Amino acid sequence: MPTDALSPRSTIGILGGGQLGRMLAIAAAELGFRTHIFCPEEDCPAAQVANDVTLAPYEDEAALAAFAGTIDVATYEFENVPESAVAVLEKTVPVRPGRKPLAVAQDRLEEKKFLGRIGVETAPFAKVDSATDIAAAAQTTALPAVLKTRSGGYDGKGQTKIDQDTDHKAAFTAIGEAPAILEGFIAFERELSVIIARGVNGDVAAFDAAENEHRDHILWRSHVPGAIPPEQSEKAGTIATAIIEALDYVGVLGVEFFALPGGALLVNEIAPRVHNSGHWTQDAAYVSQFEQQIRAVAGWPLGDPVRHSDVVMENLIGDDVSGWDLLAAEPGTHVHLYGKAEARPGRKMGHVNRTSPKTNR
Repeated sequence: MPTDALSPRSTIGILGGGQLGRMLAIAAAELGFRTHIFCPEEDCPAAQVANDVTLAPYEDEAALAAFAGTIDVATYEFENVPESAVAVLEKTVPVRPGRKPLAVAQDRLEEKKFLGRIGVETAPFAKVDSATDIAAAAQTTALPAVLKTRSGGYDGKGQTKIDQDTDHKAAFTAIGEAPAILEGFIAFERELSVIIARGVNGDVAAFDAAENEHRDHILWRSHVPGAIPPEQSEKAGTIATAIIEALDYVGVLGVEFFALPGGALLVNEIAPRVHNSGHWTQDAAYVSQFEQQIRAVAGWPLGDPVRHSDVVMENLIGDDVSGWDLLAAEPGTHVHLYGKAEARPGRKMGHVNRTSPKTNR
């Protein structure tokens, strides 16, 4: 064990109290760690399973400083935590991953530029600061294209499609007149993702690529193995490795891809955290993405990411969760619920992993 690795009973601080923080806290407890959640929402999913909770805005520097004094290392469960909050914590404790990947992932324009600098292909893109910029941007991207806010937005929020006859002013208003990018529309063959981790010592371990299905811009299912040619899966892993090393990253990173006819891959986006499309690892790999994140931020050796079963992960969105009792009775189905009080349309309430014996694919 590395000499600077955290001992069991050390405390891991987690910025964010959603379901990802919840599953990180559960994984930490299984390794003997304590967790302290920092979030602004009462009765958040992570708070239900953590040792301690600080309820305060991410802009409250005094609360952040006090929080830092109670923990041994910090991480974050979503990429919209203010960079300033991480800066406060870094004065007292290591934050893994740190500010650099957060800054890259929070701004879609900077993310695309970063990927281009390290030779990773993406959809064509152009900066848009006003409705009058859209026409010129479309000369770079071609149409149709997708107008996306540079920051914020997830699961289809903060974006709108641009066609030849789209009213540019109305489209810019639809995304809140926020700084944006225009991305060329990609006619992809499939969407896939790679969950990859890097330790404090630079070791890298990647899980098998997942093939992803979306409904209404929200991830619905991840298939592992999917209908992904082996050479394409290997290429995705190579690209993900280049990204995580260029970021000098510690922790788990999600990399989303568009797979094109003929086998080419474009990176759609990166997520500096555990990722929805990696939930399958809880029941079909020797180490889950959540345990892997805890191992990485604690300075432990990374776990074995090898898959031992075939699996389909399915999100329970909105009222899907009302069928929990039927799902619990399904053979080979592993139910994970997030403890959220209210089911709303589009809200992720839990997920299931349906496992089966591993095939040779």
